[in-house]
Amino acid sequence: MLRILTVVGARPQFVKAGVVSRALLEHSNVQERLLHTGQHFDAAMSSIFFDQLGMPKPDVQLNINGGSHGEMTGKMLIEIEAAIVDQSPNLVLVYGDTNSTLAGALAAAKLNIRVAHVEAGLRSYNRTMPEEINRIITDQLSDFLFCPTQLAVSNLEKEGYAPATIDLVGDVMLDAVNFFKRQAQKPKSYAGGSFLLATLHRAENTNSLDKLRSIVDALNFIHHNVGKVLMPLHPRTSKLLLENKIDLQVNVIDPVGYFESLWLLDNCQLLLTDSGGMQKEAYFFGKPCVTMREETEWSELIDLGVNQLAGSNFERIVSCVNDLLDSRV
Repeated sequence: MLRILTVVGARPQFVKAGVVSRALLEHSNVQERLLHTGQHFDAAMSSIFFDQLGMPKPDVQLNINGGSHGEMTGKMLIEIEAAIVDQSPNLVLVYGDTNSTLAGALAAAKLNIRVAHVEAGLRSYNRTMPEEINRIITDQLSDFLFCPTQLAVSNLEKEGYAPATIDLVGDVMLDAVNFFKRQAQKPKSYAGGSFLLATLHRAENTNSLDKLRSIVDALNFIHHNVGKVLMPLHPRTSKLLLENKIDLQVNVIDPVGYFESLWLLDNCQLLLTDSGGMQKEAYFFGKPCVTMREETEWSELIDLGVNQLAGSNFERIVSCVNDLLDSRV
């Protein structure tokens, strides 16, 4: 019997685990337990995803959130280690690049438990991003490196990983979109009409008032001069806008669940985001994307011309939106 402890903590990981865990249920010789670190703790950002994806409640719920990266990761490491000792898995399965990912891999490795990393090999080559550090270290600790793209495989090969540990398995986010898109739901707060979809949550943008103001100014300009911008507002971003008296003038709706997010992507004209996963989801729905970051771990989308990097610069964001909308005419 293969006993797997899956560690999740953030929205994209719930979605990925939703399809992988479903596949694992088809194997009678596999027993999976689910550990939720609590990294995403707001009900609209966490529990609703479990409900919508039909996932069982976590076997282990840690409720660790807030604090610095070191504080959060350290607390998770202590608690995940205890859970591993209690659950006695043969394998710890981690997803993506969050603090939950790193803590799960590190706790397992220190207990000599094998680690499998889904979305291995992704690189933005910006080590100022906590996610990049998490990816690199998790790959170093992993026994099984499950890569979504050939570029991810090439990144690992250039870094000297043994070919036997690397598997090109494809993108589980595409599996999720294909499986769940028929359940897409229009958000109740959507008032109708065409729209450009925007999301904003990454710390590198929201923790810098200059960047946050520049992005908001660009979104406001686009909303008034190019096309209506619809924005499910992340709770943390909402708090920072309020605290700093930054006037966001777009159409704001409450955070949405996964099925509502799929509907918005399917029906928008274009996506503006600083998310990693939503860049891919936009591509899966055939929608152009403006990424409000200086780099992306999904550089294949840049090469294809369906995604443009705009950073936080007002002029670049507006120019990229116009270029991508014009290219669709």
